Amino acid sequence: MKQRVVVLWGIVVLSLLGSSPTSAHNDFFTSIGQMTDLLFTEKDLITSLQDYITAEANKLEKVKKWAEKLDALSVTATQDPEGFVGHPVNAFKLMKRLNTEWGELESLVLSDMSEGFVSNLTIQRQYFPNDDDQVGAAKALMRLQDTYKLDTSTIASGDLPGTSSMGALKSRMTAEDCYDLGKVAYSEADYFHTELWMSQALRQLEEGQVSTTIDAVSVLDYLSYSIYQQGELERALDFTKQLLKLDSEHQRANGNLKYFEYQLAKQVKAEEQESEGEKKEAQAEGETKGETKGETKGERGASDYLPERKKQSRMFCRYFNNNRHPKYVIGPVKEEDEWDRPHILRYHDIVSDAEIELVKQLAKPRLRRATISNPITGILETAHYRISKSMLSYFWKLTTAHYRVSKSAWLTSYEHQVVDKINQRIEDITGLDVTTAEELQKDEPDAFKELGTGNRIATWLLYMSDVSSGGATVFTDVGAAVWPKKGSAVFWYNLFPNGEGDYRTRHAACPVLVGNKWVSNKWIHERGQEFRRRCPLDEAA
Repeated sequence: MKQRVVVLWGIVVLSLLGSSPTSAHNDFFTSIGQMTDLLFTEKDLITSLQDYITAEANKLEKVKKWAEKLDALSVTATQDPEGFVGHPVNAFKLMKRLNTEWGELESLVLSDMSEGFVSNLTIQRQYFPNDDDQVGAAKALMRLQDTYKLDTSTIASGDLPGTSSMGALKSRMTAEDCYDLGKVAYSEADYFHTELWMSQALRQLEEGQVSTTIDAVSVLDYLSYSIYQQGELERALDFTKQLLKLDSEHQRANGNLKYFEYQLAKQVKAEEQESEGEKKEAQAEGETKGETKGETKGERGASDYLPERKKQSRMFCRYFNNNRHPKYVIGPVKEEDEWDRPHILRYHDIVSDAEIELVKQLAKPRLRRATISNPITGILETAHYRISKSMLSYFWKLTTAHYRVSKSAWLTSYEHQVVDKINQRIEDITGLDVTTAEELQKDEPDAFKELGTGNRIATWLLYMSDVSSGGATVFTDVGAAVWPKKGSAVFWYNLFPNGEGDYRTRHAACPVLVGNKWVSNKWIHERGQEFRRRCPLDEAA
């Protein structure tokens, strides 16, 4: 039996966090395991750099002592040159110094103390993230910003939800970091995020943050244009004027100033003409402008999805032995209702920390990027997800955006007894036959047909880590959210007893804001369940 292990990652705001995944670079920013490896690589390079600094310091100390010795000798010698060289020892030592010792000093000064460091750096650089990795991490950070409605100052300060106990692990963003994020957004023609991050960079510069690589002029250049692209001519003009106060010779800003003023004049004139036309029309119809009544529809908030008291009253927790199953009569499992319709159950303390670590160690070497079915072609593709503007309707949009959602690996029961034990535990608790659960991650769109085991009847989702912030599993049709809790598992039926799909169980994973998310899921299929979950006589059931 194969069990799928998935790891999702979140961002603690670092100035690193790289970019779009490429097979050549092993999807750096998508994998916590690979990124932790990079931290140790960087630590090794720092050690090598410190060795180089020490060697250079020792070399300079030797040169300094030699120079001080010769300086004192030279002062004495040049006071009476003839008398000095008239001494045979002084004459010999002068010849020796000029013929031998100055040559040795030249060799010392020219000696490359960085050879070991440079060699180490050259070797390690082939494993470094590339530009795409950096861009991908920037996009991922902005995606989290949108998903969790975080303002730029919160992100830049590093004080994200769930980080209060992280202490020194929290990182602040410099003005350069904010500027670089804004440039990534600008390169994608994402002028909304360009404005947000350039504004943050400008604020930090105005607050006195020192930067050796950027200045207010560079920031204002991007800021004014991104605002113009969003149709706000007056604000774009204001920022352009601010730029010209700092650099009156800025060629592009001077050109933009004239253009923005021209466009603004046209806009004002058009608005005046439109207003005059509306006024005449209103007078002709005997109406007064502004009497029409409008209705503002409020945005649906998270509170709309909270269960009613009646629903809450049906949520219980209990000890469960699955009809007095021999394994659980004495030691029943802890079962809790997460939702009533569809019925979503959570089982607490299902696996131990030791078992979790074993599963993770088995999965890490084979983690691969997940695939999804293209809704247009039906072909399974590598998942490049981005939440579209239709997110309020809970739809996903496939794009070429390069930020990853998850990595997965398949584990078989014969690889290690811990996988076999977990599979057996699932069968004992659910009462379903797991021998027909998916054994392969198929690449064909009709994968279930190829398996010959029917559709997915139920899902078992095992959480193998806690998550500091974010990472909930949300059931979008009913508004239920299940939060990760290490060692627990949630279970639900994807099909009604009559075999029809229960669309209320459609779900998605919220992105992890801070921390890592490890989950292991088991998809149980129809075949083998005929006498375990019987099909009712009533077709409507």
